[in-house]
Amino acid sequence: MTHILFVDSNELIKKAADALKKEKFVQPTEWSKFVKTGHHQERLPDNPDWWYVRSAAILRSVAKLGPVGTEKLRTKYGGKKNRGHKPEHFYKASGSIIRKILQQLEKAELLKQVAKDAHKGRILTPKGVSFLDKIAVQMAKENNKKEN
Repeated sequence: MTHILFVDSNELIKKAADALKKEKFVQPTEWSKFVKTGHHQERLPDNPDWWYVRSAAILRSVAKLGPVGTEKLRTKYGGKKNRGHKPEHFYKASGSIIRKILQQLEKAELLKQVAKDAHKGRILTPKGVSFLDKIAVQMAKENNKKEN
C-alpha cells in the first residue's frame, strides 16, 4: 500500500479504472447512464466509463483513509452548487452510486467491512492491496525507464 502514495494519483486512478473494467470487478448499473453524480452537478458525466473511474477513485480513497463509510465518501466527492444569484452551497455526492460501488468492490473481494474501535467502515483486503500495488509498481517502473 505504500507504493500508491508515491505515484501520480490521477494516472493511478486511470490505470486502476482500466484494470477494473478489464477484469470485470465492477459493472455499471442500468440507471448509471441517466444519473448525475450528485445534487451539485448540472449535467451527466461526459466520460462513458465514469463508473469505473469513480470505482478506482473510491478504491484509492479507502486505501488512504482506512475504515471509511458511505457518508465520508459522499462528503469527499460532493461539491458546491451554482444557485444563480444566491450564494453557493455545499452538497454531498450521491449516496446510492457510492454504496453500489462499495458493494461491488466488496463482492469482488477488494474491500471488506470492519469495526476498528469507534470507527466502522470498509478497508482494503489483501487482494485489494495487491491490486493497487501491482499498478503502482508498474507505474513506478515505467517512470524510471522514462527518466533513464
